[in-house]
Amino acid sequence: MQSLLLLLPDFSLILLGAGLRRSLIPDGAFWAGVERLVYFILFPALLFHAMAGADIDPGKALPLFLAGLGVMVAGFVLGWLGRPLMGLDAIGFASRLQCAYRFNTYIGIAVAGKLHGAAGVAMMGALCGAMVPFANIMAVGMLARHGHGGLLRELVRNPLVLATLAGLAVNLSGVALAEPFQFFLKRLSDAAVALGLLAVGSALRWGEAGGRWGGSAWLVSVKLMLLPALAWALGRQLGLGGIAFDTLVMFAALPSASSAYILAMRMGGDGPGVAWLISATTLLAVASLTFWLQLL
Repeated sequence: MQSLLLLLPDFSLILLGAGLRRSLIPDGAFWAGVERLVYFILFPALLFHAMAGADIDPGKALPLFLAGLGVMVAGFVLGWLGRPLMGLDAIGFASRLQCAYRFNTYIGIAVAGKLHGAAGVAMMGALCGAMVPFANIMAVGMLARHGHGGLLRELVRNPLVLATLAGLAVNLSGVALAEPFQFFLKRLSDAAVALGLLAVGSALRWGEAGGRWGGSAWLVSVKLMLLPALAWALGRQLGLGGIAFDTLVMFAALPSASSAYILAMRMGGDGPGVAWLISATTLLAVASLTFWLQLL
C-alpha cells in the first residue's frame, strides 16, 4: 500500500492530463506546444541542473550504465523474439519493437525523486541521459531500414542528450554555477515533472491495437515484468546496491516512452499501434511499478 501511495500523485497527474485533453482542453495544438516546451526546454534544464550538481563516482556510475545498457539490449532481443506473435509487416514491427526497451524519462525522474530525493533525480537523470543515445540508435536504425530519416541527425538534435553531456561537462570542470542561474534552473526543473506527466496523460490513445493480441501482450510483458526481473539479477551480479540498484530496477520497469510514437510517425511507421502500446504500458505500470517498489 505504501508503494502505491508513493506513485499515486504522479499517476494522478497522468490521469489529469488525459481528462483535460478529453474535456476541458481538447485543443491538440495546445498539448503539442506543452510537449515541445517540456521536451526542448524544461526537461533539458532539469537534466542539466541535476548532472551539473551531482556527486558523480565513476566507480559506481560505470557498472550502473553498463547494466542499463544490458537491460535495453535484452529488451530489444526479447522483443525481437516475439515477432512471430505479431503478424506485422517490417515497418509495423520496427515501430512497435521500440516499446520493448524505450523508457519514459518523465515518470522515471518523478519516481526517483520520491524514492531518494535530489540524489535519486541525479542518478536517474544520468542513467536515462546516458541511455537515450543507445535507445535512439536502436530505434532509428531499425526504422531507417524501412522508413525515412537518418540516425546521426536524430542523435545530434536530441535535447536530452545535449543537456546531459553539457551538465556532465560542467560537473567535471569543477565550475560552480552562479546562484541566480541555479535558481532559474530549479524553477524550470520544478515545472518539468508536473507538465511532463500531464503531457504523458494527454498523449494516451486507445483504439484497435492492430496485429495480433499475443504480440502486444508479449511486448507489454517484456517491458513491465521481464526487464525489471533481469535488471534485479544483473544488478546483484554486478554488486550494485543502495540508490544505484533501486535506480536500475526502476529504470527497467518504466513504461514505454511517448517519444516512440513521435519517432514512428516522423519516420513513416505505425503510429497508432505504438500509441496503443505506450498507453497500455503507462496505465499497467501503476500495478507493475507498485509491485517492484514493494520488493525494493
